[in-house]
Amino acid sequence: MALPQWFHEVARRVSNRGRWGADDEIGTLNLIGPEATLRGIRCVRHGRSFSLALPLHHDGPQTGRIQGRINPLHTMVGINTPFTGDPANVCLSDDVVVMGMQAATHWDGLAHASYEGRIYNGFPASSVTAESGASKCSIHKQRPIVTRGLLLDVARLHGVARLDAGYPIAPADLDGALARASLSVEPGDVVLVRTGQMEHLRSGDKEAYRLPSPGLTVGTAEWFRERDVAAVATDTMPFEVWPGERPEALLPVHLLHLVEMGMTQGQNWVLDELAEDCAADGVYEFLLHATAEPFVGAVGSPVHPVATK
Repeated sequence: MALPQWFHEVARRVSNRGRWGADDEIGTLNLIGPEATLRGIRCVRHGRSFSLALPLHHDGPQTGRIQGRINPLHTMVGINTPFTGDPANVCLSDDVVVMGMQAATHWDGLAHASYEGRIYNGFPASSVTAESGASKCSIHKQRPIVTRGLLLDVARLHGVARLDAGYPIAPADLDGALARASLSVEPGDVVLVRTGQMEHLRSGDKEAYRLPSPGLTVGTAEWFRERDVAAVATDTMPFEVWPGERPEALLPVHLLHLVEMGMTQGQNWVLDELAEDCAADGVYEFLLHATAEPFVGAVGSPVHPVATK
């Protein structure tokens, strides 16, 4: 079934196709230049750092409902093995991990989604193959993500620990959280949107964490485009509101961000400790380091984001 007309109208308004040239494969990460990085560095006042990542563990958030997104399977392949053959000398232990690239805290790369036979910047969807993965817009082509991060705590804006399941985050919610933080968005910033959904995962209820979920709506795509946001991450699994706003378009925010805007998306980010600190000192900006692991041909990557204030 073809996507509806209203979707195509929004897509035209937010499109970045050709903005950075016909060969561009990183989209809005082009907005992270020296000025954006230095703006982030100037946010560091106390040296407090916060991990925004889930532990990589076999008991992670995945339940098997999404094919291939297995939680990390960790195996030892060497245990105190004598390097020289003499156990009295140096011995080494080694291990391997098998996991879904988007199983835990991760970035979705621009080749993760397609429609009408194309990915970002008009590259053909056929550039993603079983043999080599993504030959265009692979996650390994992204530049380092070191810039100013902004926390938009929508849950705290509404005075709740977490938003209701299926709550649609609209531009007015982002405006309200931004005003509450006394900030404005500048080109090259990365925006982190907190819903409080991670509370379910902490309590051990993976199904409640997964779906239904609060999340971003189609209208927010234009909000991010107008402000030249470099990337967006949330503390949910689907990223966008689920169930979706309109049944005739499945995952429209994914398509608008990844295919049209070329904007990297982050999911399963752990934002609660950072949010508590931001609420305590009233400072919702920080230096964010969240560079993807450069897996060649991958359409996503696990990431260990760190916010420093």
